[in-house]
Amino acid sequence: MQKLNNKGFFQNLKYDFPAGIVVTLVAIPLCLGISLASGAPLFSGLVAGIIGGVIVALISGSALGVSGPAAGLAVIVFAAIEELGSFESFLLAVIVAGIVQIILGLLKAGIIAYFFPSSVIKGMLSGIGIVIFLKQIPHAFGYDADPEGDLGFFQKDGHNTLSELTIIWDYFSPGPVIISILSLLILITWEQAFVKKYTFFRLIQGPLVVVSLGIGLNLLFRNWPDLNLLVTQVVDIPVANSFGAFLGQFASPDFTQLGNPRIYILGVTIAVVASLETLLCLEATDKLDPYKRVAPPNKELVAQGIGNVVAGFIGGLPLTQVIVRSSTNIQSGGRTKASSFFHGVLMLICVVLLPEVINLIPLASLAAILLVVGYKLASFNVIKQVYNMGRAEFIPFLVTILGIVFTDLLTGISIGLVLAIFHILWNNYKAAYFFDVDAYVPGEPIKIQLSESVTFLNKAGISKALTELPDGSNVIIDASKTVSIHPDVIEIISNFELTAENRDITVNWTGLVQEKNKKSQNNLFETIKKHNTIIETKEI
Repeated sequence: MQKLNNKGFFQNLKYDFPAGIVVTLVAIPLCLGISLASGAPLFSGLVAGIIGGVIVALISGSALGVSGPAAGLAVIVFAAIEELGSFESFLLAVIVAGIVQIILGLLKAGIIAYFFPSSVIKGMLSGIGIVIFLKQIPHAFGYDADPEGDLGFFQKDGHNTLSELTIIWDYFSPGPVIISILSLLILITWEQAFVKKYTFFRLIQGPLVVVSLGIGLNLLFRNWPDLNLLVTQVVDIPVANSFGAFLGQFASPDFTQLGNPRIYILGVTIAVVASLETLLCLEATDKLDPYKRVAPPNKELVAQGIGNVVAGFIGGLPLTQVIVRSSTNIQSGGRTKASSFFHGVLMLICVVLLPEVINLIPLASLAAILLVVGYKLASFNVIKQVYNMGRAEFIPFLVTILGIVFTDLLTGISIGLVLAIFHILWNNYKAAYFFDVDAYVPGEPIKIQLSESVTFLNKAGISKALTELPDGSNVIIDASKTVSIHPDVIEIISNFELTAENRDITVNWTGLVQEKNKKSQNNLFETIKKHNTIIETKEI
């Protein structure tokens, strides 16, 4: 891996600019598709994508993250527009969401990003990869009823991700299939080591060749009715006939709704969901970064908040950092935030000056690019690596993948996260089983070694272990290494000391107190509190 040049914004131009072009080509249909799924004007998705590049990228601390409208918010946006009655009223809620995100960032709420287990994040990446791959197969065959950017299992066209694959043969379209096959051959060839020896193949990105080929074949196929592409099989940016018509596509918030409490409820809802998705994608992007840079989450929340405030003022959908475009950026060779910035500028240029040219790009060409992106995200090597880490890592990883594939991104992540937390709780419960009844030798003391810290999570295990101590035993609690103690744990041990005499169990302390005599519950609490000790059991 080549050394990264950090001396200037344009120092990695030969890597960042081509990557920005590829991300632009992928982002445009995704923005349009998410707008369609959200029940919002098509132009609003493009506005959000432009803001994500031109504004958010410059403020953000993420080197490779790309922001724009997110599929995870589509359902919320659709319901919010219907509830409020107009898109202009909804824009006011977007501004509120942005303000809330800025406040969250200033309050350092981004720290939550550090609590996502690695297994869940890796499962998220692989799950998204599988979803991208499956969703693009119909587009590669020329069936485009489900819009780009829809990552949910249940689709707008009445099918789901898997059932869609069973009907694509009924809509087989030779033109898109030819474009898809040729595009995949080019992309696969471009990845081969022997090809990269030549300067031309290192300077020109494979996806750019694929898109250029797609445009050429689209024009060529117009001479053959059997191969001619339909309007639904190409990108479809709204075309303004004049600059005035272009400006007319922007929308303004309806400030007369400032007294509507639903605006603020929806604003907070959007802020929370958008922030969660941003932090998840931020963590995932850092893991994909070949230079292993770590982006500041609080700064990212502020950047996203500012972006959403601007989006609300000029008619854009709410935005987050998005993993599909971020991973495309990384796999296209992007190195710094300049690639994301270029993607925003290029989107603006395309929308204003080149809509007719962009509308020549076949969706099949973009499907080929995303098929490769999806395959790389869900590579077998990643799955094998996590499997080799053991069941504790692999099960949350696998459950997260299945959750994302069969529901949606946020639901799948939530399922994986709940399972990971449950596993932690279960391990804490088992950690307290410091006494093995089968290994007990009558007459010998049972020594319980207490480690530095233990939380209320140990309560169930400690209580069960103390209950299993045999009657008439001699128990030594060694607290010489302890630092602090939780009141709930104190209460459990205190109650055990009070009832131990009835079972002829002798309890002695070492390290914590010098006295060997029994103490009452209150005295024990005060003694442990004085020494600032928490009991964490550890098997010996």
